Amino acid sequence: MKVANIGEFKNKLSKFIGLVEQGEVVQICKHNVPVAKLVPYGSEKTGNSTQLGCGEGTVEIKGDLTEPLIPEEK
Repeated sequence: MKVANIGEFKNKLSKFIGLVEQGEVVQICKHNVPVAKLVPYGSEKTGNSTQLGCGEGTVEIKGDLTEPLIPEEK
């Protein structure tokens, strides 16, 4: 990850955009305190979009779930 203060970032914008195009991440700081991160477009992680309960009513349970699947031998 490249780090640049705002002044340097402003003066060398084309250079930093070129680095981002190559897949690099650039952290932008103000007085050496991070304030932003420039990342390649489309690189953000997409999380799981499944909603809780979306499969409600689609499963049928047959039998008793508390009984063993294999009967005990006597």
